Amino acid sequence: MLSDPVTPRFGANHVPSAGWFYSWLDYDGDAVRRDFADLAGIGMDHVRVFPVWPWIQPNRAIIRARAIEDLLDTIDAAAEHGLSVAVDLIQGHLSSFDFLPSWVLTWHKTSLFEDPAVRDGLTTYVDTVARAVATRPNVFAITLGNEVNNLWPDSATTPETSTGWAQDLLTTLKKAAPDVLALHSVFDDAWYKADHPFHPVDVVELGDLSTVHSWVFNGVSRVDGPLGPATLSHADYLVELAAATSLDPRRPVWLQEIGVPGPDIPVDLQAEFTRRTVELVVPNPALWGVTWWSSHDIDRRLLDFPDREYDLGLFTVDHQRKPAAQALADVIAEVRANGVQLQPEATTLTAPANLRTEPHRRPEVAPGSEFHRQWVAARSNGPVRIVLP
Repeated sequence: MLSDPVTPRFGANHVPSAGWFYSWLDYDGDAVRRDFADLAGIGMDHVRVFPVWPWIQPNRAIIRARAIEDLLDTIDAAAEHGLSVAVDLIQGHLSSFDFLPSWVLTWHKTSLFEDPAVRDGLTTYVDTVARAVATRPNVFAITLGNEVNNLWPDSATTPETSTGWAQDLLTTLKKAAPDVLALHSVFDDAWYKADHPFHPVDVVELGDLSTVHSWVFNGVSRVDGPLGPATLSHADYLVELAAATSLDPRRPVWLQEIGVPGPDIPVDLQAEFTRRTVELVVPNPALWGVTWWSSHDIDRRLLDFPDREYDLGLFTVDHQRKPAAQALADVIAEVRANGVQLQPEATTLTAPANLRTEPHRRPEVAPGSEFHRQWVAARSNGPVRIVLP
C-alpha cells in the first residue's frame, strides 16, 4: 500500500551571477535580489548561501561587522522572495578554490582541525556568525562549512580529530542558534575512500540530519554513461547509504548538492538527466529535500576555474533560464500539485561491509564496485533499501 503524499523541499546553492563569491568583497544587494527572483520564479523554497571565512575573520581577533551585515542583507533578500535560508559558515572550499585566512598560512601554517588556537578562533567565528543569522526567522539551517573534508590533506587530521572538531563546533553552533538545524557537510570521499579521515558515521550521527552531495564525475558516469541507470540513480544510492548507516530509521537525508557537470552530462542531455534523476530520488522516504548546484553560471571572464565549474548554473549570468532549470521547475510544479507517493514496499540488499565499523572497506560500495552494480540492477525494478551486515 502506498503512503500519503509528501512534499520534499526544493532549493538551490547560491552562486552569485555577478562576480561569483568575490562579490562579497563589493556587495551588491540588488544583484542578489535579481538572483533570488530567478530561483523563486521556478518554484524553489530555499537557498543555501556561502559567506567566505577569511573575509569575515581576517585576523583571529577580528570579526568584521560590515561583512555580517552583508550576509544578513542576503538573508533578508531571500525572505523578500519567499525563500528560507541555510547558511554555510567555513568557506573554506568553493568550486576548487580554498579560502583560508592568513593566520593559518605561510609563516602561520597549521592545521585548522588540529591546532588549538585555530580551533579557538573558529569557535568564536561560529558562535558570532550563528548568533547573528539566527536573528532572521527565515534561516532554517546552519552548516559548519561546505565540504570541509576538501581541506584535508592540506590541513592534517585523523578520524578521531575530524570527529572531535565537528562535535565541538556543532555544540557551539547549537548553543548560539538552538532553533535551527545544525549540520555537518562532507563530500563523498567520506563514503567511498578507504583511508579518508572523515567517516560515514560522522555524516549520520553529527548534526540534526544527514547531508549528501551527489556528483557523477566521481566515476559513476563511467559505469554506464550520462543517462545510464547507475548515473541517474546515484543520488538515490547516496541517500540509501546514509539511511542504512544511521541507527535512527527516521533520520532525514538532505541531498544538499546535485548538478549537471560537463562533460559527464552533455549539454543536450542535461534537462533529461535533471528530470529523471530528481524523479528517481524524490519518492525516497528518507529524503528531506533537494538543493541544486548551482543557481547561476560563473562568468567566463573569471579565470582558472575547472571548465565544468563555469556552466553548472540553472541560470546564465544574464539570468536566462537554462534547460535544466525548466526541467527542474516542471518536476517541482508536479510535486507541489500532487505530492509524492512514497513506496515503502522495497526490496533489500545487504552491503558487503558495515560502514559504521569497517570504514577501510568503503571502496566495496564505491561506484563501479560489485555491490554498487548489484544495487543498480535491482533498482531498475523498484526501490532498494540497503542493509548493513
